[in-house]
Amino acid sequence: MKISDKKGFICDMDGVIYYQNQLLPGVKEFVDWLYKEDKKFLFLTNSSERSPKELQLKMQRLGLEIDESHFYTSALSTAAYLASQKPGCTAYVIGEPGLMNALYNAGIAMNDVNPDYVVVGETSNYNYSSILKAVELLHRGARLIGTNSDLTGPGKGGMIVPACRALVAPIELTTGKEAYYLGKPNPLMMRCGLSLLGCRAEDTAIIGDRMDTDIVAGVESNIDTVLVLSGVTRQEDLERFPYRPKYVLNGVYEVMDH
Repeated sequence: MKISDKKGFICDMDGVIYYQNQLLPGVKEFVDWLYKEDKKFLFLTNSSERSPKELQLKMQRLGLEIDESHFYTSALSTAAYLASQKPGCTAYVIGEPGLMNALYNAGIAMNDVNPDYVVVGETSNYNYSSILKAVELLHRGARLIGTNSDLTGPGKGGMIVPACRALVAPIELTTGKEAYYLGKPNPLMMRCGLSLLGCRAEDTAIIGDRMDTDIVAGVESNIDTVLVLSGVTRQEDLERFPYRPKYVLNGVYEVMDH
């Protein structure tokens, strides 16, 4: 089956649809094509900072009109996981409002005294005192959760910055406790994505710019993979990995022709 004949598409965002606050080339044409061909699509992001509504508004500012239902984040995946594991649990959270709101909406209350979980996501408010608090609570019996396993992410001016796993690392090293990471490539995130799409794995493609999250997620979920070179991965980087994408394209706009 050609990639353009797939019924459903799971798309990463940063490095695929936009970079920083700029829409990448051919994205508007790609989104128009998705609608015109009546494709099912979902923007699946490991970012936990923003809610689907905020992501919808960001896309709107970039000139794309996309319904809020087309967005799913690692924050939502984390909230769903905790709510299924221990309904009515509490958490100490290091993260942004998108994560806290997702947890709150799943019935998970904030607790900095005796929480069931310490949950860590990307945030600009990360500091030493929050690390100390997390370490203290883990020593008291809380369990450690990371919203995603990304070590790095894109920053301003093309700089590479620490992402969730790098923020969790000091807490893991200090306590000797390993976090459980949601988000891509966790199969829970992928199964939820397929369920939201209403598509089978064989009828779906995943499009991303990262080998260690997007592409390995597709490989492990038996979903055809499309690596785009518009984000953090370069052609020469592929040799470092023991798995390969099915397609390597310059940008998401090339999906329409393959």
